[in-house]
Amino acid sequence: MIRLSGVSRTFDGRAGRVEALRGIDLEVAEGEFVAVLGRSGCGKSTLLRLVAGLIPVTSGELTVAGDPVTRPRRDVAMLFQRPALLPWRTVLDNVLLPVEIFGWKKAEYRQRARELLEVAGLAGFEKRLPHELSGGMQQRVSLCRSLVGSPRVMLMDEPFSALDALTREELAGELQRIHMTNRPTVVFVTHSIDEAVLLADRVVVLSPRPGRVRRIVDVTVPRPRTLGRNAHLADVARISADLHELLMEREMSAPAGTEGR
Repeated sequence: MIRLSGVSRTFDGRAGRVEALRGIDLEVAEGEFVAVLGRSGCGKSTLLRLVAGLIPVTSGELTVAGDPVTRPRRDVAMLFQRPALLPWRTVLDNVLLPVEIFGWKKAEYRQRARELLEVAGLAGFEKRLPHELSGGMQQRVSLCRSLVGSPRVMLMDEPFSALDALTREELAGELQRIHMTNRPTVVFVTHSIDEAVLLADRVVVLSPRPGRVRRIVDVTVPRPRTLGRNAHLADVARISADLHELLMEREMSAPAGTEGR
Protein backbone atom coordinates (compact mmCIF):
# COMPACT_ATOMS: atom_id res chain seq x y z
CA MET A 1 0.00 0.00 0.00
CA ILE A 2 2.76 2.45 0.99
CA ARG A 3 6.24 2.20 -0.50
CA LEU A 4 9.25 4.43 0.16
CA SER A 5 12.42 3.75 -1.81
CA GLY A 6 15.52 5.77 -1.03
CA VAL A 7 13.40 8.66 0.27
CA SER A 8 15.28 11.68 1.63
CA ARG A 9 14.08 15.10 2.71
CA THR A 10 16.09 18.24 3.39
CA PHE A 11 15.03 21.70 4.51
CA ASP A 12 16.74 25.03 3.87
CA GLY A 13 16.98 27.28 6.92
CA ARG A 14 18.89 30.29 8.17
CA ALA A 15 21.70 28.09 9.43
CA GLY A 16 21.90 26.22 6.13
CA ARG A 17 20.53 22.97 4.86
CA VAL A 18 19.11 20.47 7.35
CA GLU A 19 18.80 16.82 6.36
CA ALA A 20 15.72 15.43 8.13
CA LEU A 21 15.52 12.00 6.49
CA ARG A 22 18.07 10.02 4.52
CA GLY A 23 17.54 6.99 2.29
CA ILE A 24 14.34 5.64 3.84
CA ASP A 25 13.34 2.23 2.47
CA LEU A 26 10.03 1.02 3.85
CA GLU A 27 6.97 -0.89 2.69
CA VAL A 28 3.68 -0.97 4.56
CA ALA A 29 1.20 -3.62 3.45
CA GLU A 30 -2.51 -2.98 3.06
CA GLY A 31 -4.27 -3.33 6.41
CA GLU A 32 -1.00 -3.28 8.36
CA PHE A 33 -0.45 -1.20 11.48
CA VAL A 34 3.09 0.21 11.64
CA ALA A 35 4.36 2.31 14.53
CA VAL A 36 7.35 4.65 14.15
CA LEU A 37 9.65 5.27 17.12
CA GLY A 38 12.67 7.51 17.49
CA ARG A 39 14.22 10.42 19.32
CA SER A 40 12.76 13.91 19.03
CA GLY A 41 13.94 15.53 15.82
CA CYS A 42 14.64 12.27 13.99
CA GLY A 43 12.10 13.01 11.24
CA LYS A 44 9.07 10.99 12.35
CA SER A 45 6.55 13.77 11.66
CA THR A 46 8.34 14.66 8.43
CA LEU A 47 7.89 11.06 7.31
CA LEU A 48 4.14 11.28 7.87
CA ARG A 49 3.86 14.58 6.01
CA LEU A 50 5.66 13.10 3.04
CA VAL A 51 3.25 10.16 2.88
CA ALA A 52 0.30 12.55 3.30
CA GLY A 53 1.47 14.59 0.32
CA LEU A 54 1.79 17.75 2.43
CA ILE A 55 5.46 18.19 1.47
CA PRO A 56 7.44 16.70 -1.43
CA VAL A 57 10.36 14.30 -1.18
CA THR A 58 13.78 15.76 -1.94
CA SER A 59 14.92 12.51 -3.53
CA GLY A 60 13.73 8.92 -3.86
CA GLU A 61 10.35 7.44 -4.71
CA LEU A 62 7.17 7.44 -2.63
CA THR A 63 3.94 5.75 -3.72
CA VAL A 64 0.56 5.00 -2.16
CA ALA A 65 -1.48 2.24 -3.80
CA GLY A 66 1.04 2.29 -6.64
CA ASP A 67 0.60 5.99 -7.43
CA PRO A 68 3.34 8.59 -6.87
CA VAL A 69 2.46 10.95 -4.01
CA THR A 70 2.36 14.52 -5.31
CA ARG A 71 -0.53 15.99 -3.32
CA PRO A 72 -2.95 15.04 -0.52
CA ARG A 73 -5.25 12.13 -1.38
CA ARG A 74 -8.89 11.66 -0.47
CA ASP A 75 -8.28 8.10 0.75
CA VAL A 76 -5.50 9.17 3.14
CA ALA A 77 -6.50 10.72 6.49
CA MET A 78 -4.15 12.36 8.97
CA LEU A 79 -4.66 12.75 12.70
CA PHE A 80 -2.51 15.26 14.57
CA GLN A 81 -1.43 15.67 18.20
CA ARG A 82 -4.18 18.22 18.83
CA PRO A 83 -7.82 17.67 17.83
CA ALA A 84 -7.96 20.91 15.76
CA LEU A 85 -11.75 21.02 15.88
CA LEU A 86 -13.59 24.08 14.59
CA PRO A 87 -14.98 25.73 17.75
CA TRP A 88 -18.15 27.05 16.11
CA ARG A 89 -19.19 23.69 14.68
CA THR A 90 -21.02 20.99 16.60
CA VAL A 91 -19.47 17.57 17.20
CA LEU A 92 -21.45 16.05 14.32
CA ASP A 93 -20.58 18.88 11.94
CA ASN A 94 -16.89 18.61 12.84
CA VAL A 95 -16.98 14.90 11.97
CA LEU A 96 -18.66 15.73 8.65
CA LEU A 97 -16.11 18.41 7.73
CA PRO A 98 -14.13 16.20 5.27
CA VAL A 99 -17.41 15.36 3.53
CA GLU A 100 -17.97 19.04 2.82
CA ILE A 101 -14.36 19.70 1.83
CA PHE A 102 -14.34 16.92 -0.75
CA GLY A 103 -17.85 17.67 -2.00
CA TRP A 104 -19.37 14.32 -1.05
CA LYS A 105 -23.10 14.01 -0.48
CA LYS A 106 -23.60 14.91 3.15
CA ALA A 107 -26.80 12.92 3.53
CA GLU A 108 -24.96 9.71 2.64
CA TYR A 109 -22.37 10.18 5.38
CA ARG A 110 -24.48 11.55 8.21
CA GLN A 111 -25.52 8.10 9.44
CA ARG A 112 -21.94 6.83 9.30
CA ALA A 113 -20.82 9.82 11.34
CA ARG A 114 -23.43 9.03 13.97
CA GLU A 115 -22.39 5.39 14.05
CA LEU A 116 -18.73 6.34 14.55
CA LEU A 117 -19.65 8.68 17.39
CA GLU A 118 -21.61 5.89 19.03
CA VAL A 119 -18.68 3.49 18.73
CA ALA A 120 -16.44 6.17 20.25
CA GLY A 121 -18.77 6.57 23.22
CA LEU A 122 -20.04 9.97 22.10
CA ALA A 123 -23.68 9.17 21.37
CA GLY A 124 -25.76 12.04 22.73
CA PHE A 125 -22.99 14.60 22.22
CA GLU A 126 -23.68 15.26 18.53
CA LYS A 127 -24.95 18.81 19.13
CA ARG A 128 -22.30 19.82 21.66
CA LEU A 129 -19.55 22.30 20.82
CA PRO A 130 -15.86 21.38 21.28
CA HIS A 131 -15.40 23.55 24.38
CA GLU A 132 -18.06 21.47 26.13
CA LEU A 133 -15.94 18.31 25.81
CA SER A 134 -12.90 17.03 27.66
CA GLY A 135 -9.57 16.71 25.85
CA GLY A 136 -10.04 12.97 25.44
CA MET A 137 -13.54 13.42 24.03
CA GLN A 138 -12.29 16.04 21.58
CA GLN A 139 -9.64 13.63 20.31
CA ARG A 140 -12.34 10.97 19.91
CA VAL A 141 -14.23 13.42 17.69
CA SER A 142 -11.06 14.00 15.69
CA LEU A 143 -10.62 10.25 15.30
CA CYS A 144 -14.21 9.89 14.07
CA ARG A 145 -13.61 12.73 11.59
CA SER A 146 -10.57 10.92 10.18
CA LEU A 147 -12.62 7.73 9.76
CA VAL A 148 -15.83 9.14 8.29
CA GLY A 149 -14.63 8.82 4.69
CA SER A 150 -13.47 5.20 5.23
CA PRO A 151 -9.84 6.04 4.38
CA ARG A 152 -7.56 3.32 3.10
CA VAL A 153 -4.63 4.91 4.94
CA MET A 154 -4.53 6.60 8.35
CA LEU A 155 -1.49 8.66 9.35
CA MET A 156 -1.35 9.45 13.06
CA ASP A 157 1.15 11.88 14.58
CA GLU A 158 1.25 11.23 18.34
CA PRO A 159 -2.52 11.66 18.57
CA PHE A 160 -2.71 10.76 22.28
CA SER A 161 0.39 12.54 23.59
CA ALA A 162 -1.49 15.45 25.20
CA LEU A 163 -3.84 13.19 27.18
CA ASP A 164 -3.56 11.79 30.68
CA ALA A 165 -2.28 8.22 31.02
CA LEU A 166 -5.66 6.55 31.58
CA THR A 167 -7.41 8.38 28.73
CA ARG A 168 -4.45 7.65 26.48
CA GLU A 169 -4.64 3.93 27.22
CA GLU A 170 -8.41 3.95 26.72
CA LEU A 171 -8.17 5.63 23.30
CA ALA A 172 -5.33 3.34 22.25
CA GLY A 173 -7.60 0.40 23.01
CA GLU A 174 -10.37 2.04 21.01
CA LEU A 175 -8.03 2.52 18.05
CA GLN A 176 -7.00 -1.14 18.30
CA ARG A 177 -10.64 -2.23 18.08
CA ILE A 178 -11.30 0.08 15.12
CA HIS A 179 -8.28 -1.28 13.27
CA MET A 180 -9.26 -4.89 13.93
CA THR A 181 -12.75 -4.16 12.57
CA ASN A 182 -12.10 -1.89 9.57
CA ARG A 183 -8.49 -2.82 8.72
CA PRO A 184 -7.20 0.53 7.41
CA THR A 185 -3.47 0.82 6.77
CA VAL A 186 -2.03 2.79 9.68
CA VAL A 187 1.29 4.57 10.21
CA PHE A 188 1.42 5.72 13.82
CA VAL A 189 4.13 8.00 15.22
CA THR A 190 4.67 7.78 18.96
CA HIS A 191 7.27 8.33 21.67
CA SER A 192 5.71 5.58 23.79
CA ILE A 193 7.25 2.13 23.49
CA ASP A 194 4.29 0.54 25.30
CA GLU A 195 1.85 2.25 22.93
CA ALA A 196 3.79 1.00 19.91
CA VAL A 197 3.82 -2.60 21.17
CA LEU A 198 0.15 -2.46 22.13
CA LEU A 199 -0.97 -1.31 18.67
CA ALA A 200 1.48 -2.24 15.94
CA ASP A 201 2.18 -5.24 13.73
CA ARG A 202 5.69 -3.85 13.23
CA VAL A 203 7.68 -1.10 14.90
CA VAL A 204 10.07 0.98 12.80
CA VAL A 205 12.91 2.51 14.81
CA LEU A 206 14.52 5.60 13.27
CA SER A 207 18.05 6.76 13.99
CA PRO A 208 18.84 10.28 15.22
CA ARG A 209 18.83 12.93 12.51
CA PRO A 210 19.14 12.43 9.66
CA GLY A 211 16.48 9.80 10.24
CA ARG A 212 17.22 6.40 8.77
CA VAL A 213 15.58 3.04 9.39
CA ARG A 214 17.63 1.63 12.24
CA ARG A 215 15.63 -1.55 12.68
CA ILE A 216 12.16 -3.00 12.15
CA VAL A 217 10.78 -5.13 14.98
CA ASP A 218 7.89 -7.55 14.48
CA VAL A 219 5.19 -7.63 17.18
CA THR A 220 3.76 -11.16 17.04
CA VAL A 221 1.61 -10.93 20.17
CA PRO A 222 -1.99 -12.03 19.40
CA ARG A 223 -4.76 -9.42 19.43
CA PRO A 224 -6.54 -7.95 21.23
CA ARG A 225 -3.67 -6.73 23.42
CA THR A 226 -3.65 -4.97 26.75
CA LEU A 227 -0.92 -3.50 28.92
CA GLY A 228 -2.43 -5.08 32.01
CA ARG A 229 -2.41 -8.67 33.19
CA ASN A 230 -2.82 -11.11 30.29
CA ALA A 231 -1.49 -14.40 29.00
CA HIS A 232 1.04 -12.67 26.73
CA LEU A 233 2.37 -10.13 29.21
CA ALA A 234 5.83 -11.69 29.15
CA ASP A 235 6.03 -11.36 25.35
CA VAL A 236 4.88 -7.73 25.50
CA ALA A 237 7.46 -6.98 28.19
CA ARG A 238 10.24 -8.67 26.21
CA ILE A 239 9.52 -6.72 23.01
CA SER A 240 9.21 -3.46 24.96
CA ALA A 241 12.54 -4.13 26.67
CA ASP A 242 14.24 -4.86 23.33
CA LEU A 243 12.91 -1.61 21.86
CA HIS A 244 13.97 0.37 24.92
CA GLU A 245 17.48 -1.06 24.71
CA LEU A 246 17.65 -0.26 21.00
CA LEU A 247 16.55 3.34 21.55
CA MET A 248 19.04 3.77 24.38
CA GLU A 249 21.82 2.43 22.15
CA ARG A 250 21.00 5.05 19.57
CA GLU A 251 20.94 7.76 22.23
CA MET A 252 24.34 6.77 23.56
CA SER A 253 25.84 6.61 20.08
CA ALA A 254 24.32 9.88 18.84
CA PRO A 255 26.97 12.42 17.79
CA ALA A 256 27.75 15.08 20.35
CA GLY A 257 25.57 18.16 20.07
CA THR A 258 22.65 16.43 18.36
CA GLU A 259 20.54 15.69 21.44
CA GLY A 260 17.19 17.44 21.57
CA ARG A 261 17.28 18.73 18.00
